[in-house]
Amino acid sequence: MDYILLSDNAARQLMDSSTVFQEFARVQAQAKRYVGGMYWKRQGGHEYLVKTLSHGRQHRMGSRSLETEKIYLQFTADKGEFEARLKSLRIELRDAERLNKALKTGRVPATVVAVLETIEDAGLGQHFTVVGTHALYAYETAAGVRILQGALATQDVDLLWDARRRVRFMTDMEKLDSSMLRVLQHADATFQRKEGQNETAINSKGFEVDFLRRQPVDGDPHPFRFSEDEDDLWPVQAVRASVLTSAPRFDHIVVSVTGRMTLMRTIAPETFVEFKRWMAAQALQRPEAKRRRDRRQADIVQSLMDAGLLMQEAGSTRSE
Repeated sequence: MDYILLSDNAARQLMDSSTVFQEFARVQAQAKRYVGGMYWKRQGGHEYLVKTLSHGRQHRMGSRSLETEKIYLQFTADKGEFEARLKSLRIELRDAERLNKALKTGRVPATVVAVLETIEDAGLGQHFTVVGTHALYAYETAAGVRILQGALATQDVDLLWDARRRVRFMTDMEKLDSSMLRVLQHADATFQRKEGQNETAINSKGFEVDFLRRQPVDGDPHPFRFSEDEDDLWPVQAVRASVLTSAPRFDHIVVSVTGRMTLMRTIAPETFVEFKRWMAAQALQRPEAKRRRDRRQADIVQSLMDAGLLMQEAGSTRSE
């Protein structure tokens, strides 16, 4: 077989750490409503409730009254509760990550986890889908197995940008006041745009992040740069990427070699199998060695589904 089952200890640790991670992510998402603070500001002969927002912005909630006092007290209480819960969960998460490393629960390259985590933290996760070889990490984690390394070896990760959500994406980028390249540099400061390949960021160790897109349809802008920054990245058109863009999604927690966890957003395993088999049989311009690997990867994922170890329902969501 091209995979082995995780040990009982590692499988149990994976379930326990995933539970902690999911709760931490849920509370962290809710806590974003309480970013900033509230205070009373006296101006002239009146007192106003002011909410502080990101980037130094402020929003006046209204003059002091029973209603605004209630808003202030509720906000303060809720913010304190979320902060206390996050503090406790953060401690549990760090302990879970240490155990993940000790029990060798995960083996996703640390750079991949750092990139995905940084994109999620920037609020851009919904715009990108992991496609290609690295999707196998999500499948093996969901199935509780370890795929043999020979089927996984690669020095780049492919991220498919969803052009259908371009308006929302541009809005989210404007809020960040950043570029996609600078977002990646939060994960690894050595990332640079690769010379001659505007769709690729490469770090000092030669690891690449490739940004793909579907061929232009329905008024898709082309060419398209992620931001106004002239040094930013341009997603490149990929063969049959429209199939992957509209495919059902499969979101699952993955674990790095250091024990750190993040959410990987990828395509449903059925789509992966179909696409890889098409690549192996129809993409004749693709090197034979890569087409052999495509066939092998498709066979592995299909065998996991046939054995009942990997089910689409385990982590999938249908795309919009």
